[in-house]
Amino acid sequence: MSHGPSRPLTARAAGPLRGEANVPGDKSISHRALILGAMAEGETRVTGLLEGQDVLDTGRAMRAFGAQVDKQGDTWVVQGVGVGGLMEPEDLIDCGNSGTGVRLLMGAAATHGFSVTYTGDASLRKRPMARVTDPLALFGAQAYGRSGGRLPMTVVGASEPVPVRYATPVPSAQVKSAVLLAGLNAPGETVVIEREATRDHSERMLTGFGAEVSVEQTAEGRVITLQGQPTLRPQAIVVPRDPSSAAFPVCAALIVPGSDVLVPNIGLNPTRAGLFETLRDMGADLTYENPREEGGEPVADLRARFSPNLRGIEVPPERAASMIDEYPILSVVASQAEGTTVMRGVAELRVKECDRIDAMATGLRACGIDVRDGDDWWEVDGRGPGGLRGGATVAIHLDHRIAMSFLVAGMASAEAITVDDAGPIATSFPIFEDLMGSLGAQFDSVAD
Repeated sequence: MSHGPSRPLTARAAGPLRGEANVPGDKSISHRALILGAMAEGETRVTGLLEGQDVLDTGRAMRAFGAQVDKQGDTWVVQGVGVGGLMEPEDLIDCGNSGTGVRLLMGAAATHGFSVTYTGDASLRKRPMARVTDPLALFGAQAYGRSGGRLPMTVVGASEPVPVRYATPVPSAQVKSAVLLAGLNAPGETVVIEREATRDHSERMLTGFGAEVSVEQTAEGRVITLQGQPTLRPQAIVVPRDPSSAAFPVCAALIVPGSDVLVPNIGLNPTRAGLFETLRDMGADLTYENPREEGGEPVADLRARFSPNLRGIEVPPERAASMIDEYPILSVVASQAEGTTVMRGVAELRVKECDRIDAMATGLRACGIDVRDGDDWWEVDGRGPGGLRGGATVAIHLDHRIAMSFLVAGMASAEAITVDDAGPIATSFPIFEDLMGSLGAQFDSVAD
């Protein structure tokens, strides 16, 4: 889906943020629920689905592959076609801004004997796809795209796929999940080896749908084994709320004086909760209330209060995979801490919707913060509460998380901060402006 005209938006210093922030459903789980529901036999019902553009694009893609995907009241209903039952789309698959969507879809279709052409918006067309198409080639699929392995790209699926044993060269849940989804329609055992654990929503959900999945910790790393060609059973799925979206009201509450915000029903999967652990290490007043389990995923209510005594820390590099999408907003919190926050092992940030290290470093420098960076690391020198000068217009490079991070920064800066385009926020957090406004944030649209 193409992106429309730019929509600049300004955030200015807010009074205390107070209230309950009901953030959208988890994006990672929402993508997987639609894809696996389409590959199951029968009717899968999903409540709490994130209705951001990224997930809606995945739903449209599953319709193109032959599944029925419809919304009935507050529930999304998917009539699956079974493993091996996907059909060749009549047109190309447009994944908009979603790297997760396109990579998972490539995996799901790669072991079917037909061709699919994938494209996306300007940001997605810059992102590398070889990290997925290389392991899919081991199944027998072939990929033809632009130079550098970029979209638009046609993937010719394997008509006689073979099982694969693959060690991921970099920590990536997208790569792991693409290989496992491809393995569903391959005979025998497909094995993925992770040196560093990544978010495990695919393994959990595959098991819930009836696939035979085993996970073993060995000297090689975390070994995930999938038995191919299962019959997937339809499910009733309740999507927990997205910890990556929760990061924004939580972090805003920590840096805006007087704030007290409750974010209910947040997914706290250990492979996703690294940000909250890091914030606590920095001295954040962040508590878990009513911990419980829903649909195989741990959840709790998070309460975040203004924390004037935050301190810079060195974030353990092994934590990166569990919070890779949260480093942009963490850097904003780091700017309000005393001392330097060091983030290492984060090369993945260079190949997200944009180069997130460069985008955040450039914007923070424009707002009066000292930042140093290298290929896979960066450091932010905090200036303590109120130390963020602001007064800048920041380029977000079509990246929703960069936009939201600087809008949160504007809530705690001496001068207002403007992002050059708030439009991409709709891809993952369509109610961001209304939700933050209900807590007390102040946003102003910028006239052309």
